[in-house]
Order: sequence, then C-alpha cells, then structure tokens
Amino acid sequence: MNWRNALGHTALKFAGVGLINTLLCLGVIFSLKSLLGFADLPANLAGYAVGLACSFVLNRRWTFAHSERPLAALLRFLLVFLLSYLLNISIVLGLIRLGGNAYLAHLAGMPFYTIAFYFGCRHFAFPQAAPIGNPT
Repeated sequence: MNWRNALGHTALKFAGVGLINTLLCLGVIFSLKSLLGFADLPANLAGYAVGLACSFVLNRRWTFAHSERPLAALLRFLLVFLLSYLLNISIVLGLIRLGGNAYLAHLAGMPFYTIAFYFGCRHFAFPQAAPIGNPT
C-alpha cells in the first residue's frame, strides 16, 4: 500500500478529524475557563458542542464525502454519537465498579467509543450512495 492510498483511507481521515476536534474542544474549554471565567460544566458543554459540530462538518464533507441530505445525516450522526458515548461510559463505569483505576478506565473506554463511532458514521450516518450505471 502506498502513502497516497493510506492517507486517503477513511479511517485515517477520521483519526485526523478526531485530533482536530480534540484540540478545538480543549481550546474552547480552556479559553472559556481562563479568559472568560466560565465554570467547568458550561465550558465543557460548549467545548464539546463546538467539537461535535466540527466533527459533523469535517467527517461529512472530507472523511466520507457525503453529499446527501444534511439534516437526515445530522440526526443519524447524533444517534451514532449518543450510542458510542453510551458504550464508552458503560465500559468506564463498569471497570470502575469492578475496582479499576478511574483514569485507566477512561483510557480503556476510548477505543471502544472511537471504533463504534467510526463504523457508525461510515455505515449509518454517512452511507455511501449506490453507484449509478452498470458495473463493469
């Protein structure tokens, strides 16, 4: 596999969008807290809202090149996010309840969230349109 094909793969694009979202989300949270004096909860909610909006736009347009109805895609995207988050928090809380370290539990939940979110976006939120014409 050459680098051009590897970098064009949706999983790598998805990871790049995730990195951008993480930096943007933290930037919003830290800015609201330090510059505007926001409390933790509103700063966190605002940061995640901005990150989620950025994720939708970048993943829809760049990662999955989805061009169908955006409102329907947004609703599916939010459902995928919710289900992925519920999977994550279930794993985190389950590991903590079993006596695991809370920080490690959060780290352990992240790959499950990421994988579920990627496949949910790829196959449900931003499905590829069927090709038009005769297969050759």
